[in-house]
Amino acid sequence: MSAAIKTETNGRFDLQVFPNNQLGSDTDVLSQVRSGGVEFFTLSGLILATLVPAASINGIGFAFPDYPTVWKAMDGDLGAYVRGEIKKAGLEVMDKIWDNGFRQTTSSTKPINGPDDFKGFKIRVPVSPLWTSMFKAFDASPASINFSEVYSALQTKIVEGQENPLALISTAKLYEVQKYCSLTNHMWDGFWFLMNRRAWAALPDDIKTIVAKHVNAAAV
Repeated sequence: MSAAIKTETNGRFDLQVFPNNQLGSDTDVLSQVRSGGVEFFTLSGLILATLVPAASINGIGFAFPDYPTVWKAMDGDLGAYVRGEIKKAGLEVMDKIWDNGFRQTTSSTKPINGPDDFKGFKIRVPVSPLWTSMFKAFDASPASINFSEVYSALQTKIVEGQENPLALISTAKLYEVQKYCSLTNHMWDGFWFLMNRRAWAALPDDIKTIVAKHVNAAAV
């Protein structure tokens, strides 16, 4: 995507990507994108909810049974409402939310076969009240930990397990410190492509059009 943008803008726009929390934790980088230290940022709506409460709506437990239901909501009126709330908070946001996948539960101690298996289970959750409240409802013991610290928290047994989409479990190599993976599909998660308002406003309109086209296309 970044290469395509650079090519189509004849080098006038170069989107530099810093993966794997290189610029800080999710909550740190959210602060940076608000101040302008970082100009663009992809963030889960459930973590964005620390600033924009409505952004957590897609994380209501078991709200989406499948992808057609997800896209009907997030590409429709619900997504439009959330984008409006994000803009009220002083950020700009692209039209399409990127798919992060349905979230699954991993564990070093036992498989999660049903609700009762969560009782007393020490599970890492992102820094989001919605996650904490959902797992507390299952009588689990959720601990809010930024993703950059998840591997070490699992390795040192601070928590027994965590929950994330399969792609993230794989890329972060969490299987190295977890024994079981249970397909719980307990919530769907997506990334909003956020922009510092001043940085976005400073771009020429033709550059904005090209960037938005490629970013939104990448969300499909």
